[in-house]
Amino acid sequence: MSVRGNSIFRDRWAIRCIALTAVLFVAIAFIGLVLLPLLQPNVKAAGLWDAICSAAGIARKPTNTTPVAPDFKISSVVVTPEMLDTADAQSIGRGATLAHQCAICHGPAGFSRADSPNLSGQYASAIYKQLKDFQSGARSNAIMTPFAAKLTDQDMIDVASYYAYLPRLPEDRTRQVIVAPQIVSNGAPLRNIPPCGSCHGSIDHKVGSPWLQGQPAAYIKAQLQAFARGQRNNDISQQMRNIARQMTPQEIDEAARYYSSLSQSAQLTGR
Repeated sequence: MSVRGNSIFRDRWAIRCIALTAVLFVAIAFIGLVLLPLLQPNVKAAGLWDAICSAAGIARKPTNTTPVAPDFKISSVVVTPEMLDTADAQSIGRGATLAHQCAICHGPAGFSRADSPNLSGQYASAIYKQLKDFQSGARSNAIMTPFAAKLTDQDMIDVASYYAYLPRLPEDRTRQVIVAPQIVSNGAPLRNIPPCGSCHGSIDHKVGSPWLQGQPAAYIKAQLQAFARGQRNNDISQQMRNIARQMTPQEIDEAARYYSSLSQSAQLTGR
């Protein structure tokens, strides 16, 4: 029994196979845990152990390397679920007065006829965040940037509260129901694209994300293209940039047309 059990160690081919397997294991481990982490252009390992920890996903001690700052301004707005949920009548009234300056682009009742976003019934937190970003330079627009520059924080709260108080565009029940495109209803899981409604309403709402139903198709398309090209970068944690970059031009068109069509007739008639 003992002789038969130890016969494998007397077989030259078996010994060679074991040795070859061991060499391959060491080589693969060296390439995966040491060589590849050291060759990454955006990650600098402090040493051999640091490279191994990086490849294994183990938290490393902070290095003295200064973090790379972006070459553009990012949004500094902290959005919370309770943000602007309890607007009082005085705030809404002040916002109505300030909103007269917005009517030329966004309509006297918050319904735009100029491919600007419809603000009536929009989430207050979404409007407030965009105004703050226009003011700080995290988002840029030839009209909105100088307008937001002169607003106080209370002004932004009042305007956001006023538009959130107004009713949203009613659904046009005379129009044939348009089936939501795949990118809107299901997203594209293999490309890490969630359904649009999971953040923008209909399925769920993510704080700070705008309500898209009834928004002009030209506006939605322009913003998705700006996110995809990196021309707009005030989204939190690059969420919209990562999504838009993965969307095809056809998917962008389909999403824009779908959301615009939901209340298109109401938008045109000014209801």
